[in-house]
Amino acid sequence: MKKYKILFHIPSLETVYAGRFIYEGYKNAFIDLGFDFNTVTTKDNLSYALDKYRPDIFLYSLNSYTLKYIDLDVLYKWRKKGLFVLCQIRAWNDIGTRNKPLSISGPLKYDIDQINLIKNGKAGDSYWHWFEEDAPIMNGFSKATNKKYHSILLAADKLRYYYEFDKEFISDICYVGSYLPSKRNFIKNNVLPLMNKHSIKIYGSDWTLKNRALGYVQKVGQYFNIDVLKKVRELSLSLNDERKAYSNATISLNIHEDFVRDYNLEINERTFKVMAAGGFELSDNVKILRKYFDESELVIGESSSDWFEKIDFYLNNPKKRKKIIEAGKKKVLREHTYHNRALQIIKIYEGKKN
Repeated sequence: MKKYKILFHIPSLETVYAGRFIYEGYKNAFIDLGFDFNTVTTKDNLSYALDKYRPDIFLYSLNSYTLKYIDLDVLYKWRKKGLFVLCQIRAWNDIGTRNKPLSISGPLKYDIDQINLIKNGKAGDSYWHWFEEDAPIMNGFSKATNKKYHSILLAADKLRYYYEFDKEFISDICYVGSYLPSKRNFIKNNVLPLMNKHSIKIYGSDWTLKNRALGYVQKVGQYFNIDVLKKVRELSLSLNDERKAYSNATISLNIHEDFVRDYNLEINERTFKVMAAGGFELSDNVKILRKYFDESELVIGESSSDWFEKIDFYLNNPKKRKKIIEAGKKKVLREHTYHNRALQIIKIYEGKKN
């Protein structure tokens, strides 16, 4: 396989949210596979980076924020020389949530400016998101833009997420994740009550008013590219320690946002990370999970009562846990790592190029 040069755009390496973890996964996978991988942020000059690294593939996300820092005219000049641009887009349709619209920018189908960038070929060469290709939320994109849409699922970084014993992280139950508004009701009803009965450890951002306030300041810093503000918050749990949390918990909880459960939209990265780290995973009821994992590989709490019953059952049945852990880990390492996704991107590139 030919080894291509990859240039990945991430606005801020200081972010504590999912974009950083996804970037880290792709970075490790591409480098481990032997590709030349480099990064460009809002602190860097795009023209200089393109001239310095001369990539074959450029990865970025199309949104109003990144367009402040990415000159599409510069990209277009390089594309005429052979650069392939794979562009992540947001949802085409906005089916909404209980608490807020799915995107603060609204659905892509109403964004005339970005649609025109896509239709006239200015935004990129191919388009993707981790929503399913046939999901209602993406229905209409290809017809309206005459561009193909690719579904590239999230995944686990197999170089970082593997079993590691550490007594400091032992718990009955752990949850790693931000305390997002669209998760708070589920957490209140299905996670916090567990504290009265079990040893439970919770890690993540936005769990206190102070941390949420710092998060707002950090986002302002990222938007306006102010270094001192971008660094006001760091990860509350390092990526290496996240692995240990999953490895050493008897049960690791996986919770999606409300709209994901309501509309069966996507599989979060945590789904794959827990299993890759040799953890036993209990997920909330997102039906699309069963497309990729059966009952022998992943346990789902189908209702609140089922959630609590399964926690009690599996805490007391280590042999049954072990079988599920082994099956789930085997599936993830075979089919759902960032190595798999990186190779999918290469396949898209080679198919488009030819």
